Amino acid sequence: MIEKMKAVCVAAQSSRRDELLYSLRRLGVLHIAEKGVASESSLKRFAGLSDCMRELKGYSEKGAEQAGILSDEEFEKLHAGVCAAFEKKLWAEKRIAALTAEAERIGPWGDFSPRDILSSGIEIHFYRVDKKEYDELCSDENVRFVLLKPVEKMRAVAVIGTAYEKLRSSEFKLPEKGLSELEREKNECKAEAEECRKILEDSARYLSSYSDQLLKAGNAVEFSSADASLTEDSGIVWITGYIPENEAERFSDTAGRHCWAWLMQDVSEDDADVPTKIRYNKLTALVKPLFDILGTVPGYLEYDISFWFLAFFSLFFAMIIGDAGYGAIFLTATVIYHIRTKKATSVILLLYVLSATTIVWGALTGTWFGLEGAMKVPFLKALVIPGFANYPEYFGIATGDAQNNVMRFCFSIGVIQLSLACVMNIKRKIKLHCLAWIADIGWLLSVCALYFLVLYLVIGEKINLTAVAVAVGSGFLLVVLFGGMSPGKTFAQGVKAGLGNAFTVFLNTISAFGNIMSYIRLFAVGMASLAIAQSFNDMASGFSGVFVIAAVVILLIGHAMNIVMGFLSVVVHGVRLNLLEFSGQLGMEWSGTAYRPFREMEKEKNQ
Repeated sequence: MIEKMKAVCVAAQSSRRDELLYSLRRLGVLHIAEKGVASESSLKRFAGLSDCMRELKGYSEKGAEQAGILSDEEFEKLHAGVCAAFEKKLWAEKRIAALTAEAERIGPWGDFSPRDILSSGIEIHFYRVDKKEYDELCSDENVRFVLLKPVEKMRAVAVIGTAYEKLRSSEFKLPEKGLSELEREKNECKAEAEECRKILEDSARYLSSYSDQLLKAGNAVEFSSADASLTEDSGIVWITGYIPENEAERFSDTAGRHCWAWLMQDVSEDDADVPTKIRYNKLTALVKPLFDILGTVPGYLEYDISFWFLAFFSLFFAMIIGDAGYGAIFLTATVIYHIRTKKATSVILLLYVLSATTIVWGALTGTWFGLEGAMKVPFLKALVIPGFANYPEYFGIATGDAQNNVMRFCFSIGVIQLSLACVMNIKRKIKLHCLAWIADIGWLLSVCALYFLVLYLVIGEKINLTAVAVAVGSGFLLVVLFGGMSPGKTFAQGVKAGLGNAFTVFLNTISAFGNIMSYIRLFAVGMASLAIAQSFNDMASGFSGVFVIAAVVILLIGHAMNIVMGFLSVVVHGVRLNLLEFSGQLGMEWSGTAYRPFREMEKEKNQ
């Protein structure tokens, strides 16, 4: 459920500014309304530690024992050495790259000492020339040159005196150092880089100290941001924000002990900054990791659909993956991961639920790695619901009839989910004494009627079209007449507002039809997954004898690809049906701000 929030403002004397912030941080319940920007020094410190830690992880040997956490003074000394090593190693690598490029440039000219040429006092210019240019040089009596050893199969010349501008070839610029010197310097740089690498590998044993300091730096950023959020005037500082209603007593007790001035009141309905704090129970907590990945937060005045999201998403996941064999793989992987981590986290429990529902759905449809032969196993065949079977011929059912049954089931899920949204809206609006709940009855009537229209159009089910038209028309009328109602309007004002939205209601009715139709994606994607699995099975069955290895490779690659595509389909389709179709019927925009109280982060929460 979404917890009720209170808006608060707390003030203290300017001289007690730090005391106010430290006490609020220890209390850990105030969500600051408008956070200020943290100081540049604290942000720079956090970014520097974060970048350094990320780079240092690349030098940590797998399984290496971590050293104990250093004191602040010891860490600063270590960190300075790590930063210096990174900087020196980067410089050495850049220098090696430059020396390598220079060696490649002058390599064809051989190893020589540029200093000997420059110290001779004679102006010399070097070129590579083709036969025509060489003949021109030979024919020009005013040019003195020396023919050198060929460079990359071209004549090389050293022109004595001023540069010969008539040549089309570019001049070879003398390097500062010869090949031998370049190689020597490059080896020195490699030695420096290797020395830095050893320092960094040794420092990587202190990653736990970096985690500890990064946590402190993060807390410093939060404190600095909170400090910038304070308003000061006439010797008083104050800050505004929000706290959960169940923390109001603890907040007031703390304010009383510190002699703060404070104001607490209910949040107004038009306050768009109220954060959303969702209280999860043991069941709904399973879906929290998914919400965290999606980054979705309901608005403060919206619904907490955690339970319904979990229930429908689990079913959608099972139907889209559609294969009990794949579900068994997921379950096995989850068990192994659970044993290795030794923690029953929300992610692991969610994977158990998704694996189990996939196995159940796959067993009910008789799908085990897309193998038709699975239906020859009596036990597996006994688990199948004949009307939903993917191999209906084993049950004396026509393929078309079985597919129609599954499509009907998909549309039924859709109308149940959308009807649930209508019922939830009705319940909420009745509590608010808002007549708009009658409009939601209209939507409920329209959705149910449109469900039968979908069955008629898609699978040819016989229905009473007149009754459907009357139901849809009645629902449309109810939505138009009562959709504009609200507690602050008279009945006439509500009717007027609803009539003004008549065309929008018409478009939304068409959209409701499309929403029900969209649930056919569960059938379509599941059938596509089955077809892909069957195709790879057929390909593999064509190999025998010594080529059985090729068959195994085809099966492994094919089913792995199918599983990956299944996961992508779950994200695209399974999540969509909850966040768009279902949430859209509820009127949710997912525009909320997560409740993040000003508190000191702890190590356990950072890991």
